[in-house]
Amino acid sequence: MLHTSSIELSKSALKTNLNFIRRLIGKKVRLSTVVKGNAYGHGIETLVPLLEELGVDHFAVFNAEEAEVVCRIKKKPDSRVMIMGMIENEDLPWAIEQDIEFFVFELDRLHAALSASQRIGKPARIHIEVETGMNRTGFGEESAEEVINLIQNHPEQFEVVGVCTHLAGAERVENYLRIQTQIARYHDQLALYQDAGIHPKYRHIACSAGVVRYPETHLDMVRVGILTYGFWPSSETLIDSIRRKSEGKPQGQERYRDPLKRVITWKSSVMSVKEVNMGEFIGYGTAFMAPKRMKIALVPVGYAYGFGRSLSNVGKVLIRNRAVQVVGFVNMNLVIINIKEVPEVQKGDEVILIGKQGKRTVSVSAFGEMSNQLNYELLTRLPLNLPRTVVD
Repeated sequence: MLHTSSIELSKSALKTNLNFIRRLIGKKVRLSTVVKGNAYGHGIETLVPLLEELGVDHFAVFNAEEAEVVCRIKKKPDSRVMIMGMIENEDLPWAIEQDIEFFVFELDRLHAALSASQRIGKPARIHIEVETGMNRTGFGEESAEEVINLIQNHPEQFEVVGVCTHLAGAERVENYLRIQTQIARYHDQLALYQDAGIHPKYRHIACSAGVVRYPETHLDMVRVGILTYGFWPSSETLIDSIRRKSEGKPQGQERYRDPLKRVITWKSSVMSVKEVNMGEFIGYGTAFMAPKRMKIALVPVGYAYGFGRSLSNVGKVLIRNRAVQVVGFVNMNLVIINIKEVPEVQKGDEVILIGKQGKRTVSVSAFGEMSNQLNYELLTRLPLNLPRTVVD
C-alpha cells in the first residue's frame, strides 16, 4: 500500500442516513444530496455511484469542476446535477449542453445564460436564487422586475427549475428570528415571480439544519449535505432531534439512539514504537515533557493529511480497542501517541483516526470539541488522493 492512511465508506450507514432524511421530508419532497467539497471529504468519485445505487438522483455541487466530475461518473442518465455557486460565463454553453442546472444570482450570469442558450438552441435550466438576509448571493427584491422581464421576453431560452435561497445559520437557536425573517422574505419574493406567471418546479430553501429544525422549509426540494454522511450540523440540531423524539413519552423513558450512522472510517497504522525517559521532551519544541519513563508510537499522518495541528496534545486515536492521546505537536507528516496504557502495541498495528474499533469510537464531532474545528472543516480537509473503498 503506497498511502499512509486510507478511508472506508459504509454503504449500510449511508442507507440508514438516507432513510432517516426521507422520513423527515416525506415522499413528496425531492432530495438533492450535496456532494461539494469532495463529498464532504468522503470522496465524490466513490460516493456518487453509491448514492445512485441507494436511490439518489439529484446532486448539488458548488462549482463547474465538481459538476464535470459528477457528470462523468454518474451511472443513471436521469440523475441531475445542480451548480449552486461558481461557474464561469464561458462554461455556461457546456452546462446547458449537459443539462446541468445552475443558480443565477446576478444579472451578468443571467444575460450570459441567455446568450449561450440562443447560440446553442437549448434552454438554460436555472434556479433563481433570491437574497433574503444572508447577504452573500441572490437577487434582491429590487432586481425582480428586470429578472422577470428577461425571462418573460425569452421563454424559449429559460427553464426555471427552481426559486431558492439559503438559510443563514439554521443550526443555531440564536439565529431563530433571522431565519424566520428569511423564510418570510423568501415567500414574498417567490410571490413576485409566481404573480408574473413564473412557476418553478422546485421551491427550495432547506439545508441539513433546516430539514431538522424548520419543517416548514421542506417545500418541494431540500439540499442535504452533512446529515447524509452521518453528522449533525451542530449539537443544537442533535438536541432538537432528541427533544422531538422524546415528546409525549413519560419522564425517564425517552431512551434515545442516534438515528445517524457515520459513513466514514479513517485509519492508519503504527510506523514505529520507542521508549522515552522521564524529563525528555517529545517532538518539536517543548510542547510535551515525559512525566515518567513512557512508551510512544508514531503514526504517519499529520496536518498535511488532514489531522489538524490544533489537535496537538489533545487529539485521540484508537489502538487495540483503547483510546490514546496525541502528545506533542502534530507534525506535517506524523503524530506521536502515548501508549503507556497499551504497551503491547507493535509496529503495523491498526490506528483508527475517525471511526470505531471494538466498542470505542472517535468521531469527527469529538475532534471539533477538542480543536474548535467544525465537522465540515475537518472532513473537507481530508486529502483527495487518500484511497477510499466501500464496505458493507
